[in-house]
Amino acid sequence: MNPTESTAPRPSVIQLSIKEKSALFAAYIPLFADGGIFVPSTRAYRLGDDVYVLLTLPDDPQRYPVAGKVAWITPAKAAGARSQGVGVQFPSDEKSRLLKNKIEQILSSHISTDRQTQTV
Repeated sequence: MNPTESTAPRPSVIQLSIKEKSALFAAYIPLFADGGIFVPSTRAYRLGDDVYVLLTLPDDPQRYPVAGKVAWITPAKAAGARSQGVGVQFPSDEKSRLLKNKIEQILSSHISTDRQTQTV
């Protein structure tokens, strides 16, 4: 093997466009210190896998790149009719803090409700 070659697999790239606040509420993961997002997927992931999410938020044309890690997995046919997919933890950096603040600002009227989400 060439010394410049890497044996680590390249992170998968996921485009996630969230068009409604209710969908953002269902996908956002406030329990992670730096924030996170649930990504519906049938692809097999492992905890700790690197993923690159291009996230679009409601009423915002900008795409936010997130180089996160799979922090939990919801399998197919999970209890409570939860969608299959992965919870992606945002990295601990300034861009993620700004994104977390933006999401929480969008959701400010939803965060304290008891509505069910795709997360915990």
